[in-house]
Amino acid sequence: MEAWKDYQEQHKERFLDELLQLLRIPSVSARGEHKQDMIACAEAVKAHLLKAGCAKAELFETPGHPIVYGEIITDPALPTVLVYGHYDVQPPDPLELWHSGPFEPVIKDGKIYARGACDDKGQFFMHVKALEVMKAAGQLTTNIKFLIEGEEEVGSPNLADFVKNNKALLKADVILISDTAMISLDAPSMDIGVRGLSYIEVEVTGPNRDLHSGVYGGAVANPITILAKMIASLHDEHNHIVIPGFYDDVVEATPEERKLMAEAPYDEHEFKADLGIAEVWGEKGYTTNERTGIRPTLELNGIWGGYTGEGAKTVLPSKAFAKISCRLVPNQDSHKITDLLINHLKKIAPPYIQLKAELHHGGEPYMTPIDSKGYQAAAKAIETTFGKQPIPVRGGGSIPICALFEQELGIKIVFMGFGLDSDNLHSPNEKFDVANYYKGIETIPYFHQYFAEG
Repeated sequence: MEAWKDYQEQHKERFLDELLQLLRIPSVSARGEHKQDMIACAEAVKAHLLKAGCAKAELFETPGHPIVYGEIITDPALPTVLVYGHYDVQPPDPLELWHSGPFEPVIKDGKIYARGACDDKGQFFMHVKALEVMKAAGQLTTNIKFLIEGEEEVGSPNLADFVKNNKALLKADVILISDTAMISLDAPSMDIGVRGLSYIEVEVTGPNRDLHSGVYGGAVANPITILAKMIASLHDEHNHIVIPGFYDDVVEATPEERKLMAEAPYDEHEFKADLGIAEVWGEKGYTTNERTGIRPTLELNGIWGGYTGEGAKTVLPSKAFAKISCRLVPNQDSHKITDLLINHLKKIAPPYIQLKAELHHGGEPYMTPIDSKGYQAAAKAIETTFGKQPIPVRGGGSIPICALFEQELGIKIVFMGFGLDSDNLHSPNEKFDVANYYKGIETIPYFHQYFAEG
C-alpha cells in the first residue's frame, strides 16, 4: 500500500496538470459547433488510458459522439471491474456569471474551477490515475475495463445500442461509477441509488403571428401567460404534484431508511446561506434531504417566448416554450411518467391555444443493495482512507444508463463519488476540490483490492 501512496505523492502535480489539460477541451455534447472538440477530447482520453497502463484503448464511432473503451486484462481468473464515466460536459451558459473562463481552469482556495471539473472529467480521471498508480506499483488485483462516453449530458442516445451489441466486450463482475457526490471529506457517504428522469419540451401557440400588444392585448390569449398558468397548476399549495397517477408507483421509504438519512450531517442555515435563499421549499411532510433523494419532483428548467432583446418591444407573442423535467424514484417508469405529464398538459390546455409536447430524453431510477459485494468493497475502501464508515444516502441526480447496464450486462453498479453537492454541477463556476481529487486516487486502488479479496 505504501508503494501506491509513494507513487501518487511523487506524481501528484503531474496528475493535476493532466486533468487541467483535459478540462481545457470544450467537449460540449449538446452543441454542434463542438463536434471537433468532442473528437479531440475522446482522443485525449484514449491517450491517457494507454499512458496509464491499458493494454489497448480505442474509439468506437456512433451516430453521435465517440465512445472511448480501454482495458487491461492481467489474468482472466481475476474479477473484472468496468469503470463508467463521461467526457462530455454541460454548456457553460450563462458565461457572464463565471468568475473565470469555463474552459480555462483556475485553482483557487484549493478548488479547480472549470466546466467538467467534477461532472465528470475530474471524477472519471481519478480512475485513470488510480490505474497508473496500481500498474506502477505492480499491484493490479483485478482486470479493469473503461467505458467513457461522450453523450451522457444529452441522455446517452447511442450508448444503449453499443452496450447491447458489445456484451462480450463489456463483460465484467461489477460496474464502478464516480459521477455522484459525498457529503464531505469529514463525513464520507456513498449513494445507494440515483433517481430516474423524464425530460420534455412544450410548445404553446396562440395567434398565427406576433401581435401589437396594444391593438390585440386583452382580446387574444397570450401564450406565455397561459403556459405559465398551466405550469403553476402542476403543484398544489403543499407543493405536491397534482398530475393524476404521478405517485401511484412510488415506493415509499421505510421509517428505518428515513431515520438513517436523518443521521447525515445537515445544517439548514449553511444550506440556505450557500444558495442565497431565505427559506427552503418543497413537498410538505419531508425534510430537505428527503425531498432531494427519496421523493419524485417536477421542475421547470426553462421558459421563453416573445421579445427578450435589448430595450422594449410591445408584442403579444405567437408562441411560448418550456422545458420540464421530472426526477423519479424507485418503481416509477420514465415512459409512464412522460405519458402522464404530456397527456395532463394536453387535458388542461385551454381552447384558445394549441399545445405540442415531446420527449427529449429519460431514464429509470436505480438502487444498489448495500449487502452487495461491490458496495461492501467500496465502503471498506472509504473506511480505510477516511478512517470512518461511509453513510449510505440516496442521490438526487440521474444517470439514465444505469438500469440498462444491469438489464443487459446482468451486474450490479456501485456509486463511488468524490464530488460535493455544492460543486455547482450544471451551473456557472463548477468546481472540484483538489483534496477530493487526490483522495479519490488514493481510495480507488483499495476498492480493487477488497473486491478481489471478496
